[in-house]
Amino acid sequence: MTLPRPHRFDVYVAVGGLLGGLLLVGIGLGTRTREDPVTLFDGPWPILVPLTVMSGCELLRRAAPRTALLIATPAICADVLTQGSLATVLMFTDIVYAAVVYGPLASARRIQWITGLLTVAGTLVPYVAWREPEALLIGVVIGIVAYGPAATGWIVRNHRDAAEAARLRAEQTALLAEKDRAQAVSSERARMARELHDLVANHLSAIAIHSTAALSLDDPATSRDALTVIRENSVAGLAEMRRLIGILRDAADDTAPAAAPTLDSLDALAAGARANGLDVRLDADPGVVPAPVGLAAYRIVQESLTNALKHAAPGRVRVCVVRRDGSLAVTVTSPFGDREGPRAPGSGAGLVGMRERVALLGGTFEAGPTRDPDSADGKIWAVRALLPLTEGDSA
Repeated sequence: MTLPRPHRFDVYVAVGGLLGGLLLVGIGLGTRTREDPVTLFDGPWPILVPLTVMSGCELLRRAAPRTALLIATPAICADVLTQGSLATVLMFTDIVYAAVVYGPLASARRIQWITGLLTVAGTLVPYVAWREPEALLIGVVIGIVAYGPAATGWIVRNHRDAAEAARLRAEQTALLAEKDRAQAVSSERARMARELHDLVANHLSAIAIHSTAALSLDDPATSRDALTVIRENSVAGLAEMRRLIGILRDAADDTAPAAAPTLDSLDALAAGARANGLDVRLDADPGVVPAPVGLAAYRIVQESLTNALKHAAPGRVRVCVVRRDGSLAVTVTSPFGDREGPRAPGSGAGLVGMRERVALLGGTFEAGPTRDPDSADGKIWAVRALLPLTEGDSA
């Protein structure tokens, strides 16, 4: 098995511990004297064996902490049989600490229990055997050398894991915030696209149709009427654009943007459609409705009249806006027949915008050709939307 490459800091620790131990051996400073009963191998040279092994274990303190501890434990036991080296003891405490901090969680818990039990046994067994108060010092030494580093490593590991968990939560929160921001931007862009389409399409369609009539007919009276309608739609379109620009800029000056259209403006909307050449019959009794519902209903009627102006066959266009079972029902029907082509170009975004408005309010929407016995050829184009009314959120 190939051992992983040691960390640079671990190399520094191993070299420093080895040099420090050699210095202590050179000056003849050990942890025990030759007369100590546990000293089986006296002299400076036996100290070098556990010292060298322990410094080698320091190279593995981060790369292979369990292996380092398994090798270091017999080395520290061998050091007890010599005159001992303070450098060897200090490196062992560091290896115990590293095994808890960098090793697997199960091993870290196990090391805590084992060192704790050794500390208790090292305190009680010698005292019971010798009945001397000094025997308690053995347990104190074991606690300092083994259990103390293990407990310190456990505390550091817990703080490190808590910091890592906090960092991951912060990253997750940042990702969710970025996702919410992107969704908000996308939703706002879609809303702006719907508003721009609904504001401009109606007026520009009328301008395109009447400008075509003015160019194709060599009649001064007809041209004048067409130019009058073109001017009215241009002025109205500019006013609507200024209102939307004012909302987007969120102007803080005294010139506040005009209020959003409401269902009270349906009569004016129908009158404008009649001026553009549509035969519009309006049946509206919505009462008081929430502002979002009113705006959505107005925009649906506006876009439906624009589509009728561009695509409908000659005949009556019926608009019905009434309450029905806690919802606002919007129905717009127009004659549907064979035509050479639309009277004004379109992008096809109108139906998409109406469907999105209804979906945002949790309603239902359908649009398409259907049969109507009251029409001349039995075919009409019907737009139907059902918008739920929210209690307590009136306009």
